[in-house]
Amino acid sequence: MARRRRAEKRELIPDPKFGSELVSYMINAVMQCGKKSVAAKIVYGAIDDIAKQIPDEDPVAVFSQAIENVKPRLEVKSRRVGGATYQIPIEVGQGRQTALAARWLIQYSKNRRGVPMRRALAIELLDAYRSQGSAIKKRDDTHKMAQANKAFAHYRW
Repeated sequence: MARRRRAEKRELIPDPKFGSELVSYMINAVMQCGKKSVAAKIVYGAIDDIAKQIPDEDPVAVFSQAIENVKPRLEVKSRRVGGATYQIPIEVGQGRQTALAARWLIQYSKNRRGVPMRRALAIELLDAYRSQGSAIKKRDDTHKMAQANKAFAHYRW
């Protein structure tokens, strides 16, 4: 653990195409080995695929709603009390909610074998927008685990 001060959060520069900080965050999350242009092609391609699938709605709004649907409100953290380890439900902060949602969407997009990443991300975002798919199931499982361990909430500190 750090003994000095907390690292300050850097402000995200909105992406040049849509002017959205959320799209910029997703590009940075998709990026591997510093290849930002490749990550940008993947995310912009996924947004273009969304625009083709749902022509009457704004693709960035669909993207934002998909992320909003995946964000977890509660999660469990392990806490050691006495000799036992308890799973304690805690509320998730705003920044961590976005980070988890982006991570889950990318993870389940990568798990789709035989599909290009751009297409897989578009499919996963559309599923999340419609409140179905793997990322939504992961969020629901996280919420169920928090509900099941509600009895240990008094160990929170």
